[in-house]
Amino acid sequence: MKLAILGGSFNPIHIGHLYLADAVLAMLNYDRIILVPTFQSPFKVGAEGASPQDRMEMLAASIPGDPRLTLDDCEIRRQGLSFTIDTIHQIIERYKPCGKPGLILGDDIAATFDQWQKPDEIAELVDFIIAGRLADTQAGKSALAAFAYKYTALDNEIINVSSRMVREKISASQNWRYLVPSGARYLIEDRSLYGFSRTASKDACDQRSGNRGDEHNGKREGERGGTVLLETITKVENYARSVLSPARFLHSRNTALMAWDLCQRFGLDAQKGYLAGIAHDICKRASEKDLVRLAHADGSGSTKVEKEKPGLLHGRAAAVLVKRKYGISDHDVLEAIRCHTTGSRDMGQLAKAVYIADKIEVSRVIDSELRELSMSADLDTLFKAVFDSTVAHLVSRDVNLSAGTKKLLAAMQKRNSL
Repeated sequence: MKLAILGGSFNPIHIGHLYLADAVLAMLNYDRIILVPTFQSPFKVGAEGASPQDRMEMLAASIPGDPRLTLDDCEIRRQGLSFTIDTIHQIIERYKPCGKPGLILGDDIAATFDQWQKPDEIAELVDFIIAGRLADTQAGKSALAAFAYKYTALDNEIINVSSRMVREKISASQNWRYLVPSGARYLIEDRSLYGFSRTASKDACDQRSGNRGDEHNGKREGERGGTVLLETITKVENYARSVLSPARFLHSRNTALMAWDLCQRFGLDAQKGYLAGIAHDICKRASEKDLVRLAHADGSGSTKVEKEKPGLLHGRAAAVLVKRKYGISDHDVLEAIRCHTTGSRDMGQLAKAVYIADKIEVSRVIDSELRELSMSADLDTLFKAVFDSTVAHLVSRDVNLSAGTKKLLAAMQKRNSL
């Protein structure tokens, strides 16, 4: 997969960021852009605004249902000052891009690139993409003249908006709402970020119906003619973001993206894979009582293992929830959600793809040989390898597993080797 990296403080994300990402995808034929928010930029120490987690969540809220864009929180997890060279090494190791990843820079920072840490090493690892950011054409040319490395100039339209402008407009109660994606706008208002005051706002009565994962009302189905509606995917993704922890949501979106990629590779329905991936953990934080209530609605009761570890019911519970809440009845999608934790006998192809994605998405720490295998093996070979690796990890990690559970895991492992 051909990847490009767009880093920044995203304080907050605005339409210019997404417009730039879209231009790179359209003009240079990249498959996916990785958005990487800084924990703290070496060049913006002390910059005002939202917390790193707020900025990460605004990014997530701004791109639901778009598999061309993904998020990576490596710099936030590292904390401290963020250096691009460290991020590039992590991206290459975990994502295994096809060829060098692209690194998107604005011409406003090209002239100071030599001040970055290890600029020569960065130049060896990436293909530079320099986009127009400076409205002054002559200033842009001067900046590029000072850039000492080979690059591709992006012939993009300049959107005259900046994060500083957005922050200042919010603080001054000026019009700002359509300078940011709607998902980010809701978080800014809900959390009173950047000095937002609802009482000072001239538009405090903003209506939000239809944008937050509304319950299925019987008038609109999650599927039409066998195709999952993008509107439904967006609603489910927004719901997942609202009920999961930020870390768990990021895992869910990474799972959805890997499921999308696997489905495309193996000739399966990628939208269904994405939907199952984004929904698979939506009941992860539910109480044991709610898990049992929802899971038993599928008519199967609980196995001995599920009684021993009720948390295993979260996949079954999620399948019931999306069917009830969003009218999703596609057998393959529901099976993939239901079986993503333990697997099941005679799993379908989509369910196998989602199971694999859940276990080896890019934020997971896995064996390098398994990561390499995931790039080339056929679906059944990859599924068996991932399943065997998961069982071995569980048995070695959880000494509290009952003898019955270990026996069941061994039997499942043997069955999948046949």
